[in-house]
Amino acid sequence: MNCIIAQSGGPTSVINSSVYGLVKANKEFKIYDNVFAGLNGIEGILNKKIINLSDMDNEKLETFRNSPSSGLGSCRYKLKDYKDDSKEYENLFEILNSLNIKAFFYVGGNDSMDTISKLSSFAKENNIDITFIGIPKTIDNDLMYTDHTPGFGSASKFIATSTLETYLDSKVYTENGIFIIETMGRDTGWLAASGALATVNGQPCADLVYLPEVAFSVSKFLNDTRKLFEKNNHVYIVASEGLRDENKNFITSVKAQGHDNFGHSQLGGVGQYLKELIIQSGITKRVKALELGVSQRCSMHCASSIDLDEAVMVGFDALKYSKDKTSSGFMVAIKRESNNPYKSSSFLVEANKVANNVKYFPKEWINEEGNNITEEGLNYLRPLIDLDHELNNENNLPIYHSFVI
Repeated sequence: MNCIIAQSGGPTSVINSSVYGLVKANKEFKIYDNVFAGLNGIEGILNKKIINLSDMDNEKLETFRNSPSSGLGSCRYKLKDYKDDSKEYENLFEILNSLNIKAFFYVGGNDSMDTISKLSSFAKENNIDITFIGIPKTIDNDLMYTDHTPGFGSASKFIATSTLETYLDSKVYTENGIFIIETMGRDTGWLAASGALATVNGQPCADLVYLPEVAFSVSKFLNDTRKLFEKNNHVYIVASEGLRDENKNFITSVKAQGHDNFGHSQLGGVGQYLKELIIQSGITKRVKALELGVSQRCSMHCASSIDLDEAVMVGFDALKYSKDKTSSGFMVAIKRESNNPYKSSSFLVEANKVANNVKYFPKEWINEEGNNITEEGLNYLRPLIDLDHELNNENNLPIYHSFVI
């Protein structure tokens, strides 16, 4: 009997580590004869784009583990409700049965857990002997029930490091201006909050940190910025791409680029929007805005070693959990055992509880002014941005591997 794994949704720096963990676990426990992989997620499996990972040598496997982005390719393919149309389900299970697949693993976020839930339900209703398990990943850290998601720690480390370095760059002149850094995060502020980790000489770099969990007020923003600029002749701002006004509308929704198959708006432009607000208000014309963009999710050179290890753990444990048929329809989640020393373990949670839900940054971790992070929030973040790991390199650049290039 065999198993298959695929990746879905947005990439992360450590998503391939979960595939590595699963393959490594099967080499150790020999539960399945072959570990197949679907290229470009479930869409690729439906198109029979499938490879065998079992024959991968250890050197290539290690290189793959330390490669950023989705090395198996990704997709944003939304399965219909099988009660309305079961044709694609029937096609998928025909392909899986032809390969003697007994376990299906999907590495992804909210939408991927929706897929795991649907496939598991269809299999149970039709007495199909295949176990479906979700493996979490998303830099947004917005999955319910898990303490955090693989991919977030490395993105958090990159944002904190970028905040630190650009803060220093923004302070070199006698007449300094205002610097704005824009992070990803969509509906949640986990990534933007990471900017508050950056410090110099024990002092925070970010003066103002804005998260979607607090309604954005233009007047309050300009008032806070003006006061700080008049006092310090410099202001450093971290803002999430998903900032919303009091009516819960994205403040840059008019600049959205459309929607994906799951109905998500394509966000961006908050930094430039805030820059224009500051200039038009007359505070100063010396304003710079930096949108970090996809660097947040593919900067393996700035990855957290804890993030890498936990990404391996959830993949490794997913294979072990699959021995128990009752694990079908579940996602592997992370439990934080302790902060100092940091320790974590995995457990299972129903995928349908994770799917289509959002874990928001706790409001009690946001200061009373709604423009920065409390010490409790920083204590949650700090252990996740562990020391860098070493990469194999060639000509002083990292060596990476992908199956879709």
